[in-house]
Amino acid sequence: MAHLSTDNTALLARVRRLQGQLKAIERALAAGEECSTTLHLVAGVRGAVGGLMDEILQEHLRAHVAHPDLTDAERAEGAKALIDAMRRYAK
Repeated sequence: MAHLSTDNTALLARVRRLQGQLKAIERALAAGEECSTTLHLVAGVRGAVGGLMDEILQEHLRAHVAHPDLTDAERAEGAKALIDAMRRYAK
């Protein structure tokens, strides 16, 4: 089941920003920055990962659960994959 059927440019840009944010956390830890500074950086990463997850979930729903050309079996498979991913994410 191919996942993302649209142009991935925006998603790749999000991932690259996440990489930059993670590097900022690494630099803050290595430099002994204040805890509050590092916590703000971590909170930013958490929000960015959540936004990325939202985008990918939406695309999955459109392509693998709600698309009108899907069979019932394909919808069930798409729904199961979504449920499994959400369970892993929620842990």
